[in-house]
Amino acid sequence: MTERRQIPASETLEIVHDIVIIGGGAGGLELAARLGRKLGAREGRRRILLIDRSIFHLWKPSLHEVAAGSLDSHQEGLSYPVLARRNHFSFAFGDLIGLNPATRTLTLGQIRDDDGAVLVPPRTLRFNTLVLAIGSGSNLFGTPGAAEHAHLLEDVADAEAFNKRLTSAFLATAYSDERALNIAIVGAGATGVELSTELIEGHDELSAGLTEAQQFALNVTIIEAAPRVLGGLPERVSAKAAHALEAKGVRLLTDAKVAAVHADRLETSRGDVPADLIVWAAGVKAAETNANLGLTTGRINQFVVDDHLRTSAPGIYAMGDCAEAPGPEGRPVPARAQAAAQQAAYLAKALTDPSHDHGPYVYHDKGSLVSLGGDKGVGSLMGSLAGPNFLIEGLIAKWAYMALHLDHHRAILGVRRTALLALSRLLHRRVSGRLKLH
Repeated sequence: MTERRQIPASETLEIVHDIVIIGGGAGGLELAARLGRKLGAREGRRRILLIDRSIFHLWKPSLHEVAAGSLDSHQEGLSYPVLARRNHFSFAFGDLIGLNPATRTLTLGQIRDDDGAVLVPPRTLRFNTLVLAIGSGSNLFGTPGAAEHAHLLEDVADAEAFNKRLTSAFLATAYSDERALNIAIVGAGATGVELSTELIEGHDELSAGLTEAQQFALNVTIIEAAPRVLGGLPERVSAKAAHALEAKGVRLLTDAKVAAVHADRLETSRGDVPADLIVWAAGVKAAETNANLGLTTGRINQFVVDDHLRTSAPGIYAMGDCAEAPGPEGRPVPARAQAAAQQAAYLAKALTDPSHDHGPYVYHDKGSLVSLGGDKGVGSLMGSLAGPNFLIEGLIAKWAYMALHLDHHRAILGVRRTALLALSRLLHRRVSGRLKLH
C-alpha cells in the first residue's frame, strides 16, 4: 500500500501556478470556467487553479431557499472537481489564511473533519497572477446580541443550520400549547423578502398535511431601518413587493432600527418584536481578516481596486463582493451577482490577452428581480426597449428570475447540461414536494 506523504506546514510547493482564483462563488467559478475553456483541456488544467473552502458550488442567491427547506443543497450543489474536469481547470480544497504580495505566495489553512482530525495540513502555494473572489458576509453594525442570537445566511452551512432549527421549531410548535411560531427577519433586501415568502409557502404546505389539532400559526416580521422594503430598487417595485408581502401575511416594520437582539425578541426603535427564530439579512461587510493580507482595504474591509480590478499589489486582482470597484456616479459597484458575472467576463479577456488594452471595467446595471414565491415576482429591467426602468411583475417576473439562475448554470455547464439539470429538478420537485423536512 502506498504511503501518503504529508506536506509540512512550513514547506512551500515549488510548482508556480499561473493563475490562481480564490473563491468559487458566482464570479470566481465563472471566471475559472471561462479561462479554462479558452485555454483548452491541456493548457487550462495546467495554468488555472480554483481554490474554495467547500467541495461543491451553490448559487448564493439560492441560500434563502435552502434555509426555508424548499431547496435541497445536496441536489442543487455542483461538485467543483467535476466542474473543473468539464471546464478544463484544476481545483484545490482550502481556505485562504495568509498572503504575501511581495513573494507572490499564499497560505491555505488546515482542513479538519467533523471529529477534529486534520485531513489536510496547511499549505503554501506560489502564483504568477492571483484573483481574489472570496465574497463578503453580513454587517451586524455592532448590534448587541446579534452574533449570539441571530442566524446568518452567508454560506450553505449557515442556511442548513437555520433549516435544521426551523424544522425542529415547526414540529415542536405543532405539538405545543401556544401553536404559534414567531420568526423575525432583520433586513428588507432581496434575501429578507425572498426568505419571508419561502417560509410562508413552506408553512402552508406543511399545514395542509397536518391534522386540525396540530396546525399552527406562523408570524413572520421583517424589520427594516429604511423607510421601505427593497430600498435599492425603484419605488414602484418596492410598493408592489410590499403589497404582495402583506397579502401573504408578512408584517413589515419599516423605519425601525434594531437596538439589541435577544434569544426571544428584538429591541427596535418602534418597540419589541417577539421572535422564536431570528435571521439577520441586513448589510454587507467583507471579512476583517482581509486587512491582514497586505492589500489596501476600504471602509467595509473590501479590497480597493482600480477600474481594471487591480488591487494595490501588482499581479493581484479582486472581484465580486470582496472588491470595492469604482462604479457609476462615484459610488462603488454594488455587491450583486450580475456585477460578479460581468467582472468574470472582463477578467477572462484581460488575463488571456494581457498585451491588449481592453479598457476599464464598466458596470452595467441590467435591473433587479425578486421572487415572491409561487408564480409571483417583481422587478425592473434597466435599459430595456420599454424604457430605462421597465417594471415587470407576476409570472413574467418569476420566469425572468428563474432565467437568471439558469444563465449562471449555462455559463459553467453549457446549454444542454443546464436544460437536463433544470428538467430533472422540476420533476424531482413534482414528486417530492416543495418542503423538505429531512
